[in-house]
Amino acid sequence: MKILIIGGDAAGMSAASRAKRNNPDLDVTVLEKTMDVSYSACGMPYNISDPTRDIDDLVVRQADVFRDKQGIHLLTGHCAESIDPLGRTVAGTSIQGKAFQFSYDKLLIATGGSPIIPNLDGFDLPGVMALKSLEDGRKIKAFIKTNNVKKVIIIGMGYIALEMCEALRARSIAVDMVKPGSVFLPWMEKELSDAVKKEVEFHQVKMHIGHQVQKIEASGNALNVICLDITLEVDMVLVAVGIKPNSELAGRAGLEMGVDNAIAVDRRLKTSDENIYAAGDCADAYHVVTGKKTWIPLALRANRAGWAAADNICGNAVELPGVAGTAVFKVFDLEVARTGLTMDAAEKSGFEPAKVVIKTRSRAHAHPGASVIHVQMVGDKKTGRLLGVQMVGKEGVAHRINAPAVALHNQMTVAAYGQADLAYAPPFGPTWDPTLTAANQLLKRI
Repeated sequence: MKILIIGGDAAGMSAASRAKRNNPDLDVTVLEKTMDVSYSACGMPYNISDPTRDIDDLVVRQADVFRDKQGIHLLTGHCAESIDPLGRTVAGTSIQGKAFQFSYDKLLIATGGSPIIPNLDGFDLPGVMALKSLEDGRKIKAFIKTNNVKKVIIIGMGYIALEMCEALRARSIAVDMVKPGSVFLPWMEKELSDAVKKEVEFHQVKMHIGHQVQKIEASGNALNVICLDITLEVDMVLVAVGIKPNSELAGRAGLEMGVDNAIAVDRRLKTSDENIYAAGDCADAYHVVTGKKTWIPLALRANRAGWAAADNICGNAVELPGVAGTAVFKVFDLEVARTGLTMDAAEKSGFEPAKVVIKTRSRAHAHPGASVIHVQMVGDKKTGRLLGVQMVGKEGVAHRINAPAVALHNQMTVAAYGQADLAYAPPFGPTWDPTLTAANQLLKRI
């Protein structure tokens, strides 16, 4: 059987490796348009923060390892441009400009996502950057070094924007952030969002919220970011307004599209074509709380989906239950985490949500070094189900979010979660874990 995979990062290489482990005799070919495969994209902001580190430190496994040790026919610099589902072929062009065509019995599309770049004047100027690929990371580090960058504007205030804000400040680069929306983190409870905003501003980052960018202009060696009511002059611009699924190739092939124009797949990662699968940031998923389709591009899902796609292609039936949208990021000294639904998403999904917001301690009473933890918890009045949790704090947040995430996967009620036997010791938390305290308070409202 010929397995062809388009895309050589998390989902693609996970699938290729899994398929060869399942059956070493399989013919597995991977087409990757860049020269990089299998790297830690999530580690790029932290690498960029240190000018002495090589960006290639983030490579998990070199391409030759896949070729020589696993027998995977890995072709870098090969951009797939069209899929013929009837003829079961994929055609494209190599980085040298040579046309190619490969046939397949089963195809996996793992084309990932790409940064959203506003269709405005000046966003193609030198010094206007985005961060998604390893090559993007190389360009950003090289530009900062070559141009002695002293000030950067970040357009956007999401996960990557905030991580890069910290990375740039670690290099003593002045940072301004700008976004058109009037709310800093619209998905987050205001009390928690205010704590994050305060932390960012404490580190001398200027935030321009509610300013619509009109264009970017070159001004000598500088760049002017022009908004409706302000103009900001900087050395470099980082565009971090979100990502979109790379689904155009699948769309041109006539495959069904799903949420946010991601490729629609079933729980076995199969597309609307029985011989084509899709996995990673290019494909949609089921939400474990709502049971409905969603698109939440996250690293663990990409790797897990790659494994599952390979297993199903090899005849080992595997179904993925879905995602809860569990995420965590660090911004300066704060840990910020979430899982499940916000109040707004819960209402839109047909629940009758109630919430509670508490402020408690990261360690036991009187234990030295304690700091504040903010917790928001959402539950359903009709069924009593736990629907979502958000947390912000200087310690004890990143891994604490995993307990409610597991509860969401198992459709636990708030009452049942409140009876969970969670660990306790004074250096790690109060007797009543912050999430248990939130559950006890939420029970009074549902």
